[in-house]
Amino acid sequence: MQSFRSHWLLLLLSIGACGISDAQAATPSQDAWQEVERNARGTTVYFNAWAGDEAINRYIAWAEREVSRRYGVTLVHVKVADIAEAVTRVLAERAAGRTSQGSIDLLWINGENFSALRRAGLLYGPWADQVPNAQLIDTKGNPTTIVDFTVATEGYELAWGSARFTMFYDSATVGEPPRTPATLLGWIRGHQGRFTYPRPPDFLGTSFIKQLLLVLMPDPSRLASPVGPDFEAVTRPLWDWLDAAHPGMWRRGRLFPASGPAQRELLAVGEVDWALAFNPLEALRAISNHELPATVRATTFAGGALANSHFLAIPFNARSRDGALVVANFLLSPEAQAYKADGAIWGDPTVLNLDALAPADRRRFSPAAGIPILPSEHLLTEPDASWSAALVQAWLGRYGVQ
Repeated sequence: MQSFRSHWLLLLLSIGACGISDAQAATPSQDAWQEVERNARGTTVYFNAWAGDEAINRYIAWAEREVSRRYGVTLVHVKVADIAEAVTRVLAERAAGRTSQGSIDLLWINGENFSALRRAGLLYGPWADQVPNAQLIDTKGNPTTIVDFTVATEGYELAWGSARFTMFYDSATVGEPPRTPATLLGWIRGHQGRFTYPRPPDFLGTSFIKQLLLVLMPDPSRLASPVGPDFEAVTRPLWDWLDAAHPGMWRRGRLFPASGPAQRELLAVGEVDWALAFNPLEALRAISNHELPATVRATTFAGGALANSHFLAIPFNARSRDGALVVANFLLSPEAQAYKADGAIWGDPTVLNLDALAPADRRRFSPAAGIPILPSEHLLTEPDASWSAALVQAWLGRYGVQ
Protein backbone atom coordinates (compact mmCIF):
# COMPACT_ATOMS: atom_id res chain seq x y z
CA MET A 1 0.00 0.00 0.00
CA GLN A 2 2.39 2.62 -1.32
CA SER A 3 0.11 5.54 -0.44
CA PHE A 4 0.74 4.83 3.23
CA ARG A 5 4.53 4.94 2.88
CA SER A 6 5.15 8.54 3.77
CA HIS A 7 7.03 10.69 6.22
CA TRP A 8 5.32 12.54 9.03
CA LEU A 9 5.48 16.32 8.85
CA LEU A 10 6.43 17.82 12.22
CA LEU A 11 3.68 17.38 14.81
CA LEU A 12 2.67 20.96 15.57
CA LEU A 13 2.60 21.66 19.27
CA SER A 14 0.54 24.65 20.25
CA ILE A 15 1.31 24.87 23.94
CA GLY A 16 3.43 28.00 23.75
CA ALA A 17 6.95 29.10 23.00
CA CYS A 18 10.02 28.29 25.02
CA GLY A 19 13.61 29.39 24.66
CA ILE A 20 16.57 27.17 23.97
CA SER A 21 18.11 25.79 27.15
CA ASP A 22 21.58 26.87 28.17
CA ALA A 23 22.82 23.33 27.59
CA GLN A 24 21.68 23.53 23.97
CA ALA A 25 22.80 27.09 23.32
CA ALA A 26 26.42 26.44 22.42
CA THR A 27 27.46 24.63 19.27
CA PRO A 28 30.41 22.25 19.81
CA SER A 29 33.53 22.93 17.81
CA GLN A 30 34.22 20.68 14.85
CA ASP A 31 37.56 19.62 16.32
CA ALA A 32 35.98 18.67 19.65
CA TRP A 33 33.29 16.59 17.96
CA GLN A 34 35.79 14.85 15.69
CA GLU A 35 37.69 13.83 18.82
CA VAL A 36 34.48 12.36 20.26
CA GLU A 37 33.98 10.36 17.06
CA ARG A 38 37.58 9.12 17.13
CA ASN A 39 37.24 8.03 20.75
CA ALA A 40 33.94 6.29 19.98
CA ARG A 41 35.31 4.13 17.18
CA GLY A 42 35.66 0.52 18.31
CA THR A 43 33.44 0.97 21.38
CA THR A 44 30.26 -0.91 22.27
CA VAL A 45 27.17 1.01 23.36
CA TYR A 46 24.55 -0.85 25.40
CA PHE A 47 21.25 0.89 24.63
CA ASN A 48 18.51 -0.03 27.09
CA ALA A 49 15.21 0.54 25.32
CA TRP A 50 11.63 -0.70 25.48
CA ALA A 51 11.18 -3.70 23.19
CA GLY A 52 7.40 -4.08 23.19
CA ASP A 53 6.88 -3.19 19.53
CA GLU A 54 8.54 -5.06 16.69
CA ALA A 55 8.51 -2.01 14.41
CA ILE A 56 10.56 -0.10 16.98
CA ASN A 57 12.90 -3.05 17.39
CA ARG A 58 13.44 -3.14 13.63
CA TYR A 59 14.21 0.58 13.60
CA ILE A 60 16.82 0.18 16.32
CA ALA A 61 18.30 -2.76 14.41
CA TRP A 62 18.63 -0.46 11.39
CA ALA A 63 20.37 2.12 13.59
CA GLU A 64 22.74 -0.61 14.84
CA ARG A 65 23.82 -1.32 11.28
CA GLU A 66 24.18 2.35 10.39
CA VAL A 67 26.33 3.45 13.34
CA SER A 68 28.55 0.40 12.83
CA ARG A 69 29.05 1.22 9.15
CA ARG A 70 29.50 4.96 9.61
CA TYR A 71 31.28 5.30 12.93
CA GLY A 72 32.65 1.91 13.87
CA VAL A 73 30.42 1.81 16.97
CA THR A 74 28.76 -1.45 18.00
CA LEU A 75 25.25 -0.64 19.20
CA VAL A 76 23.55 -3.35 21.28
CA HIS A 77 19.81 -3.07 21.91
CA VAL A 78 19.24 -4.32 25.46
CA LYS A 79 15.54 -5.12 25.23
CA VAL A 80 13.48 -4.34 28.32
CA ALA A 81 9.79 -4.68 29.03
CA ASP A 82 9.83 -1.56 31.21
CA ILE A 83 12.62 1.00 31.33
CA ALA A 84 12.18 1.05 35.11
CA GLU A 85 14.21 -2.19 35.02
CA ALA A 86 17.20 -0.22 33.71
CA VAL A 87 16.63 2.54 36.26
CA THR A 88 16.75 -0.06 39.03
CA ARG A 89 20.02 -1.39 37.62
CA VAL A 90 21.63 2.05 37.66
CA LEU A 91 20.50 2.54 41.26
CA ALA A 92 21.89 -0.87 42.22
CA GLU A 93 25.24 -0.12 40.59
CA ARG A 94 25.55 3.14 42.49
CA ALA A 95 24.68 1.33 45.75
CA ALA A 96 27.41 -1.21 44.98
CA GLY A 97 29.97 1.55 44.41
CA ARG A 98 30.22 0.97 40.67
CA THR A 99 30.92 4.56 39.68
CA SER A 100 32.47 3.69 36.32
CA GLN A 101 32.30 0.85 33.79
CA GLY A 102 28.52 0.68 34.18
CA SER A 103 26.41 -1.83 32.27
CA ILE A 104 24.24 0.81 30.55
CA ASP A 105 25.53 3.44 28.14
CA LEU A 106 22.32 4.89 26.77
CA LEU A 107 18.70 4.94 27.99
CA TRP A 108 15.39 5.57 26.24
CA ILE A 109 13.60 7.42 28.99
CA ASN A 110 11.14 10.10 30.07
CA GLY A 111 8.79 11.08 32.84
CA GLU A 112 9.11 9.67 36.33
CA ASN A 113 12.15 7.56 35.39
CA PHE A 114 14.08 10.64 34.29
CA SER A 115 12.93 12.54 37.36
CA ALA A 116 14.06 9.75 39.69
CA LEU A 117 17.53 9.45 38.13
CA ARG A 118 17.98 13.22 37.92
CA ARG A 119 17.06 13.73 41.57
CA ALA A 120 19.49 11.01 42.59
CA GLY A 121 22.32 12.52 40.54
CA LEU A 122 22.66 9.37 38.46
CA LEU A 123 22.75 10.91 34.99
CA TYR A 124 25.76 12.21 33.10
CA GLY A 125 25.46 15.80 32.02
CA PRO A 126 24.76 18.31 30.90
CA TRP A 127 25.75 16.83 27.55
CA ALA A 128 23.30 18.20 24.97
CA ASP A 129 25.82 20.89 23.98
CA GLN A 130 28.22 18.13 22.92
CA VAL A 131 25.83 16.78 20.26
CA PRO A 132 25.83 18.83 17.04
CA ASN A 133 22.41 17.70 15.82
CA ALA A 134 20.78 18.90 19.04
CA GLN A 135 20.84 22.35 17.48
CA LEU A 136 18.22 21.16 14.98
CA ILE A 137 15.58 20.39 17.66
CA ASP A 138 12.50 22.61 17.57
CA THR A 139 12.69 23.71 21.20
CA LYS A 140 10.58 26.82 20.63
CA GLY A 141 7.77 25.23 18.67
CA ASN A 142 7.85 22.06 20.77
CA PRO A 143 8.66 22.95 24.39
CA THR A 144 8.15 19.34 25.54
CA THR A 145 11.60 18.69 24.03
CA ILE A 146 13.24 20.52 26.94
CA VAL A 147 10.64 20.04 29.69
CA ASP A 148 9.95 16.43 30.68
CA PHE A 149 6.81 15.96 32.81
CA THR A 150 7.28 19.53 34.16
CA VAL A 151 11.01 18.92 34.88
CA ALA A 152 13.47 20.98 32.84
CA THR A 153 15.89 18.64 31.09
CA GLU A 154 18.82 21.08 31.47
CA GLY A 155 20.89 19.11 28.98
CA TYR A 156 20.73 15.82 30.92
CA GLU A 157 18.61 14.13 28.25
CA LEU A 158 18.08 14.66 24.54
CA ALA A 159 14.68 14.52 22.84
CA TRP A 160 14.48 12.14 19.88
CA GLY A 161 10.74 11.80 19.33
CA SER A 162 7.47 13.56 20.16
CA ALA A 163 3.93 12.31 20.30
CA ARG A 164 0.46 12.87 21.62
CA PHE A 165 -2.15 10.57 23.05
CA THR A 166 -4.33 9.27 20.23
CA MET A 167 -7.32 6.96 20.07
CA PHE A 168 -7.86 4.73 17.04
CA TYR A 169 -11.29 3.41 16.14
CA ASP A 170 -12.85 1.33 13.39
CA SER A 171 -15.01 3.76 11.44
CA ALA A 172 -16.95 0.83 9.96
CA THR A 173 -18.48 0.11 13.36
CA VAL A 174 -18.05 3.27 15.43
CA GLY A 175 -19.19 5.89 12.94
CA GLU A 176 -18.75 9.41 14.35
CA PRO A 177 -16.38 8.96 17.29
CA PRO A 178 -17.18 10.33 20.74
CA ARG A 179 -14.66 13.04 21.71
CA THR A 180 -15.56 13.84 25.32
CA PRO A 181 -15.56 11.66 28.43
CA ALA A 182 -19.35 11.97 28.66
CA THR A 183 -20.01 10.90 25.07
CA LEU A 184 -17.42 8.12 25.30
CA LEU A 185 -19.11 6.82 28.43
CA GLY A 186 -22.42 6.85 26.58
CA TRP A 187 -20.87 4.96 23.67
CA ILE A 188 -19.35 2.34 26.01
CA ARG A 189 -22.71 1.77 27.70
CA GLY A 190 -24.39 1.41 24.32
CA HIS A 191 -21.75 -0.98 22.90
CA GLN A 192 -21.09 -3.56 25.57
CA GLY A 193 -17.62 -5.09 25.54
CA ARG A 194 -16.27 -3.03 22.63
CA PHE A 195 -13.91 -0.66 24.50
CA THR A 196 -10.93 -1.27 26.75
CA TYR A 197 -7.53 0.15 27.66
CA PRO A 198 -4.20 -1.37 28.73
CA ARG A 199 -3.80 -2.30 32.36
CA PRO A 200 -1.75 0.19 34.39
CA PRO A 201 1.16 0.39 35.09
CA ASP A 202 1.55 -0.13 31.33
CA PHE A 203 2.46 3.35 30.12
CA LEU A 204 -0.48 3.55 27.70
CA GLY A 205 -2.93 2.52 30.38
CA THR A 206 -1.42 5.07 32.73
CA SER A 207 -1.53 7.69 29.98
CA PHE A 208 -5.21 6.95 29.36
CA ILE A 209 -6.17 7.65 32.95
CA LYS A 210 -4.01 10.80 33.01
CA GLN A 211 -5.66 11.93 29.77
CA LEU A 212 -9.10 11.34 31.27
CA LEU A 213 -8.25 13.18 34.47
CA LEU A 214 -6.91 16.19 32.56
CA VAL A 215 -10.11 16.62 30.55
CA LEU A 216 -12.44 15.78 33.44
CA MET A 217 -11.08 18.16 36.06
CA PRO A 218 -12.06 21.85 36.03
CA ASP A 219 -8.49 23.09 36.59
CA PRO A 220 -5.88 20.76 35.05
CA SER A 221 -3.10 23.17 36.05
CA ARG A 222 -3.25 21.55 39.50
CA LEU A 223 -1.45 18.54 38.01
CA ALA A 224 1.62 20.67 37.21
CA SER A 225 2.46 20.57 40.93
CA PRO A 226 3.33 17.43 42.93
CA VAL A 227 0.70 15.17 44.46
CA GLY A 228 -0.60 16.47 47.77
CA PRO A 229 -3.19 15.67 50.44
CA ASP A 230 -5.95 16.70 48.02
CA PHE A 231 -5.27 13.64 45.84
CA GLU A 232 -8.62 11.99 46.53
CA ALA A 233 -10.59 15.15 45.89
CA VAL A 234 -8.67 15.98 42.70
CA THR A 235 -9.01 12.48 41.25
CA ARG A 236 -12.64 11.82 42.25
CA PRO A 237 -14.00 12.64 38.73
CA LEU A 238 -11.65 10.03 37.26
CA TRP A 239 -12.72 7.22 39.61
CA ASP A 240 -16.40 8.11 39.15
CA TRP A 241 -15.96 7.86 35.36
CA LEU A 242 -14.10 4.54 35.52
CA ASP A 243 -16.59 3.08 37.99
CA ALA A 244 -19.37 3.92 35.55
CA ALA A 245 -17.50 2.78 32.42
CA HIS A 246 -15.87 -0.50 33.49
CA PRO A 247 -19.05 -2.63 33.56
CA GLY A 248 -19.62 -1.83 29.87
CA MET A 249 -16.05 -2.50 28.77
CA TRP A 250 -14.39 -5.59 27.34
CA ARG A 251 -14.58 -8.44 29.87
CA ARG A 252 -16.79 -6.10 31.94
CA GLY A 253 -13.73 -4.17 33.09
CA ARG A 254 -12.42 -7.14 35.06
CA LEU A 255 -9.61 -7.92 32.65
CA PHE A 256 -7.45 -5.56 30.63
CA PRO A 257 -4.96 -6.07 27.78
CA ALA A 258 -1.35 -6.10 28.95
CA SER A 259 -0.11 -3.45 26.55
CA GLY A 260 -0.92 -1.19 23.63
CA PRO A 261 0.15 -3.81 21.07
CA ALA A 262 -2.05 -6.37 22.84
CA GLN A 263 -5.05 -4.04 22.56
CA ARG A 264 -4.21 -3.36 18.91
CA GLU A 265 -4.43 -7.11 18.30
CA LEU A 266 -7.92 -7.12 19.82
CA LEU A 267 -8.89 -4.38 17.36
CA ALA A 268 -7.30 -6.31 14.49
CA VAL A 269 -9.41 -9.42 15.13
CA GLY A 270 -12.58 -7.40 15.70
CA GLU A 271 -12.96 -8.15 19.39
CA VAL A 272 -12.97 -4.44 20.28
CA ASP A 273 -13.48 -1.28 18.22
CA TRP A 274 -10.75 0.87 19.77
CA ALA A 275 -7.00 0.97 20.35
CA LEU A 276 -4.81 3.55 22.09
CA ALA A 277 -1.39 4.89 21.24
CA PHE A 278 1.03 7.69 22.03
CA ASN A 279 2.09 7.71 18.40
CA PRO A 280 -0.43 9.38 16.08
CA LEU A 281 0.86 7.34 13.15
CA GLU A 282 0.89 3.91 14.78
CA ALA A 283 -2.30 2.80 13.06
CA LEU A 284 -1.04 4.18 9.76
CA ARG A 285 1.92 1.83 9.98
CA ALA A 286 -0.31 -1.07 11.02
CA ILE A 287 -2.62 -0.49 8.04
CA SER A 288 0.39 -0.28 5.72
CA ASN A 289 1.53 -3.66 7.07
CA HIS A 290 -2.00 -5.16 6.75
CA GLU A 291 -2.21 -5.51 10.55
CA LEU A 292 -5.35 -3.34 10.90
CA PRO A 293 -8.30 -2.79 8.57
CA ALA A 294 -8.15 0.25 6.29
CA THR A 295 -11.29 1.61 7.98
CA VAL A 296 -9.34 2.50 11.15
CA ARG A 297 -9.18 6.23 11.86
CA ALA A 298 -7.67 8.47 14.55
CA THR A 299 -9.22 10.90 17.00
CA THR A 300 -8.39 12.83 20.17
CA PHE A 301 -10.39 14.29 23.02
CA ALA A 302 -11.89 17.66 22.14
CA GLY A 303 -10.58 19.01 25.45
CA GLY A 304 -7.00 18.46 24.35
CA ALA A 305 -4.55 15.64 23.79
CA LEU A 306 -1.85 14.68 26.27
CA ALA A 307 1.52 15.39 24.64
CA ASN A 308 5.12 14.67 25.51
CA SER A 309 8.53 13.90 24.10
CA HIS A 310 10.72 10.89 24.71
CA PHE A 311 14.42 11.18 25.33
CA LEU A 312 17.89 9.68 25.37
CA ALA A 313 19.93 9.83 28.56
CA ILE A 314 23.40 8.65 29.60
CA PRO A 315 23.91 7.13 33.08
CA PHE A 316 26.54 8.69 35.33
CA ASN A 317 28.74 5.59 35.14
CA ALA A 318 28.42 4.77 31.44
CA ARG A 319 31.34 2.75 30.11
CA SER A 320 31.19 4.10 26.53
CA ARG A 321 30.24 7.75 26.96
CA ASP A 322 31.72 8.92 23.65
CA GLY A 323 30.02 6.07 21.83
CA ALA A 324 26.71 7.04 23.41
CA LEU A 325 27.17 10.63 22.24
CA VAL A 326 27.83 9.48 18.68
CA VAL A 327 24.77 7.22 18.68
CA ALA A 328 22.58 10.01 20.09
CA ASN A 329 23.84 12.44 17.46
CA PHE A 330 23.06 9.95 14.68
CA LEU A 331 19.53 9.35 16.01
CA LEU A 332 18.97 13.14 15.84
CA SER A 333 20.22 13.37 12.25
CA PRO A 334 17.66 14.36 9.57
CA GLU A 335 18.19 10.98 7.88
CA ALA A 336 17.52 8.96 11.03
CA GLN A 337 14.61 11.18 12.09
CA ALA A 338 12.98 10.96 8.65
CA TYR A 339 13.40 7.18 8.54
CA LYS A 340 11.88 6.91 12.01
CA ALA A 341 8.98 9.17 11.00
CA ASP A 342 8.08 7.01 8.00
CA GLY A 343 4.65 5.57 8.71
CA ALA A 344 5.70 2.20 7.31
CA ILE A 345 8.81 2.03 9.50
CA TRP A 346 7.91 3.40 12.93
CA GLY A 347 5.85 6.55 12.33
CA ASP A 348 7.32 8.39 15.33
CA PRO A 349 7.04 12.18 14.79
CA THR A 350 10.28 14.09 14.49
CA VAL A 351 11.55 16.62 17.02
CA LEU A 352 13.45 18.59 14.39
CA ASN A 353 12.64 22.10 13.22
CA LEU A 354 12.03 21.40 9.54
CA ASP A 355 12.29 25.07 8.61
CA ALA A 356 15.85 25.13 9.94
CA LEU A 357 17.00 22.19 7.80
CA ALA A 358 18.91 22.41 4.57
CA PRO A 359 16.61 22.01 1.54
CA ALA A 360 17.86 18.50 0.80
CA ASP A 361 17.19 17.40 4.38
CA ARG A 362 13.81 19.12 4.43
CA ARG A 363 12.78 17.11 1.40
CA ARG A 364 13.22 13.94 3.44
CA PHE A 365 9.99 14.91 5.22
CA SER A 366 6.80 15.03 3.17
CA PRO A 367 3.21 15.44 4.40
CA ALA A 368 1.69 12.29 5.86
CA ALA A 369 -0.92 10.46 3.80
CA GLY A 370 -3.51 7.91 4.86
CA ILE A 371 -5.21 8.20 8.24
CA PRO A 372 -6.45 11.72 8.96
CA ILE A 373 -5.18 12.94 12.33
CA LEU A 374 -7.98 15.08 13.70
CA PRO A 375 -6.62 18.21 15.38
CA SER A 376 -7.42 18.89 18.99
CA GLU A 377 -8.16 22.40 20.17
CA HIS A 378 -4.95 22.35 22.17
CA LEU A 379 -2.41 19.93 23.55
CA LEU A 380 -2.00 19.13 27.21
CA THR A 381 1.34 18.94 28.97
CA GLU A 382 2.21 15.96 31.12
CA PRO A 383 1.45 16.25 34.84
CA ASP A 384 4.21 16.35 37.41
CA ALA A 385 5.93 12.96 37.48
CA SER A 386 4.58 12.17 40.97
CA TRP A 387 1.04 11.83 39.57
CA SER A 388 1.85 8.81 37.44
CA ALA A 389 2.95 6.67 40.38
CA ALA A 390 0.12 7.89 42.60
CA LEU A 391 -2.52 7.23 39.94
CA VAL A 392 -1.18 3.73 39.22
CA GLN A 393 -1.14 2.86 42.91
CA ALA A 394 -4.69 4.10 43.35
CA TRP A 395 -5.88 2.30 40.20
CA LEU A 396 -4.34 -0.97 41.32
CA GLY A 397 -5.93 -0.57 44.72
CA ARG A 398 -9.37 -0.07 43.19
CA TYR A 399 -9.32 -2.35 40.14
CA GLY A 400 -6.13 -4.37 40.11
CA VAL A 401 -7.23 -7.30 42.27
CA GLN A 402 -10.21 -9.21 40.94
